[in-house]
Order: sequence, then C-alpha cells, then structure tokens
Amino acid sequence: MQVIRWQESNPPDEEELRQKMQEQGLAPYSWSNGPGDTYAVHSHSYDKVLYCVRGSIRFVLPDTPGPEGIIDLEPGDCMILPAGTRHSAFVGPKGVTCMEAQRTPTRRPQGQKQVER
Repeated sequence: MQVIRWQESNPPDEEELRQKMQEQGLAPYSWSNGPGDTYAVHSHSYDKVLYCVRGSIRFVLPDTPGPEGIIDLEPGDCMILPAGTRHSAFVGPKGVTCMEAQRTPTRRPQGQKQVER
C-alpha cells in the first residue's frame, strides 16, 4: 500500500494527471460518484493506481487494524493498492471524481511483502 499526498497549493488538473499516468504506461479512466455512495468490501487481481481528482473518498482496509486501515483521499492524492488487498470505499459529502488505472502486480521475492505509507 502506498499513499502519495498532493503537495501543490492548487488542485490537480485532470488532464495533467491523465498524461502523467499515461507516461507511466498506464491506461487511466475517470469515474465519479455522488455524496455518500459506498462500495462493499472487494479486491482486485491487479494493482490499482488511483488519483482523487475532485471531492473526497475514504478507503477502509478491513484486514489492517487501527488507523492504518483507513485512507482518506483529497484532490491530488494518489493511492496504489496492491492486487488482492481487500477494501471498501465511502464517498465524501461533496461526491468524488477519481482517475484510475490497472497495473500488473509488482513481483516481490517470495516471503517478502511491500509495505509503504
């Protein structure tokens, strides 16, 4: 799990984020949800690279106890969720627009886990 916080004073530009992801070899797409929408616990077979473009969203990792299992994303924040990580999501009070792409899971030496925050 990796979270990269937006450091700029201005909010991100969706096209700039799209270009940045494409330069990394990703095929991003945008999606939006209204305030209070939720996603039940699920996982993916791929690494999920996600940028919050507008609004906010909270991801909950049920297998990670304590505050480390709650990830709040604001505009510009990026989350890289490894394949197989169970998570649910809760859209903030102003809705959310995200840009997301699938990435082939990172291969790690057997017995090692990637842990980043």
